[in-house]
Amino acid sequence: MPLWQLLLDAAGALLVLVLLYAISLVVRRRLLSRHGGTFELSYRVRSERAGRGWLLGLGRYSGESLEWFRIFSLSPRPKHVWRRTSLSYAGRRDPEGSERMSLYPDHVVVHCQAVEGPFELAMAPSSLMGFQAWLEAAPPGTTTTV
Repeated sequence: MPLWQLLLDAAGALLVLVLLYAISLVVRRRLLSRHGGTFELSYRVRSERAGRGWLLGLGRYSGESLEWFRIFSLSPRPKHVWRRTSLSYAGRRDPEGSERMSLYPDHVVVHCQAVEGPFELAMAPSSLMGFQAWLEAAPPGTTTTV
């Protein structure tokens, strides 16, 4: 078999793999959002350097918890889960510098506090209103531990 045919076969196989991955991402997102309550949510995993460490993802409300899924992962399980009773809203700010390029357009950075410590999320202003309402709508008799 000539080298050019081997390279053409390899390129074709690579194209098929990329298409399968893209289709899998679309199917996964549809499955995650079929129960409702999903929204674009970025999570800052590293905060040592200004404007760095953001991962794009999806947030989903699931009962008493907020689940976060990485956008380019095929895993059906959330990467992080925050319980409503151990989560509090600490403020918001606009993205600064390189954060504007790392996040979805028009998202705001939200400072949160959990048992594990402070962290940052980024979401649309309308999603922030829903997030605040979800935090305040805790069932009677529950208190936050933060």
